[in-house]
Amino acid sequence: MEKKSIEGIQSYSLIPKFAKRKKEVTVLMKKLLLFLLSAILMVSLLAGCGSGNSNNQSQQQQGSQQTASNKDKKYKIVVMPKLVGIPYFNASEQGAKKAGQDLGVEVIYTGPTKADSAEQVKMIEDLITQGVDAIAVAPNDPAALTPVLKKAKDKGILVVDWDTPADKSVVDLSIHQIDDKEYGEHIWDLLVQSMGTDNAEYAIITGGLSAANLNSWINYGLEYAKNKYPNLKLVTDKIPSDEKQQVAYQKALELIKAYPNLKGIIGISTPAPIGAAQAVQEKGLQDKVSVVGTALPNDSKAYLKDGSLDVATLWEPAKLGYLTVALIKDMLDGKQPTEGQEVPNVGKIQVKSDGKTVIMGPPTDFTKDNVDQFNF
Repeated sequence: MEKKSIEGIQSYSLIPKFAKRKKEVTVLMKKLLLFLLSAILMVSLLAGCGSGNSNNQSQQQQGSQQTASNKDKKYKIVVMPKLVGIPYFNASEQGAKKAGQDLGVEVIYTGPTKADSAEQVKMIEDLITQGVDAIAVAPNDPAALTPVLKKAKDKGILVVDWDTPADKSVVDLSIHQIDDKEYGEHIWDLLVQSMGTDNAEYAIITGGLSAANLNSWINYGLEYAKNKYPNLKLVTDKIPSDEKQQVAYQKALELIKAYPNLKGIIGISTPAPIGAAQAVQEKGLQDKVSVVGTALPNDSKAYLKDGSLDVATLWEPAKLGYLTVALIKDMLDGKQPTEGQEVPNVGKIQVKSDGKTVIMGPPTDFTKDNVDQFNF
């Protein structure tokens, strides 16, 4: 009995020790579990951060690539003359393409082979389909081009006229060689000076009857002559030559035959004065019939030297081509032309009050005395 009591006492004395160890194990397990959970959480957080950094880097790379893509985008700029293949528009092409090289844009210089507005419309339709950034056109007939230019504008294409005005309502920019009024008046002054009298019969040979710039110069000149030279007599309505020297030559021969007292011929469009001078030269009438007009110096040289052409007046067409591309590039970049702006390789420009009519500058008169100084 006593022994059992002692064993019972001994067995009871073991319980606290076991409980204590069990408690220690439990605490240890909890700490271990907590450590493992903490470790797992830390790994997850690090993984998440790594993924976030990777995503950010990826987004930054994509953004950089997109910015570089926009920056490296090469604008496609169309410059369309009235027709290709004549010296004036060949010189304009050289200037336009030089600007393309200098400014890093693609210049598509294209136009009909004859002064045909229907062909211009067809070509512009094709260009719209190709997806160009800007179209600058010298219309043979402004009204005929209005619908297709509206279509281009609706497609988000920048619409510009150059050399010859289009419908004002559809163009974003209008680039003129000179002030039309001043130029028209200047041509009539040159005629009177060359004839040596303001009391004489004269005629006008133009390019195309629908060409807005040619008509503008003629109309301003005629209005000016009413007041300044009332004794000048225009023998017939302006005569078209379809922008061809040979046609102007034939028309001049007909004028000389039909009007024996003819004292002067004004040629409007670059082939017209040359064709008229050719007729005067052939007939040996240098001392009787004066010819003035809008012609290139290289075309004019031989006729100026022998007196069959008295004065040619023009601007530099290569500069006009360069200016057209330069201003379009500015506008595509979000920059509008400003009064007095200095354009590299061109000079200072004028901007009319409407904010979208630009004038390149005054013309140059070419005579037998200075024509050798020019090469275009």
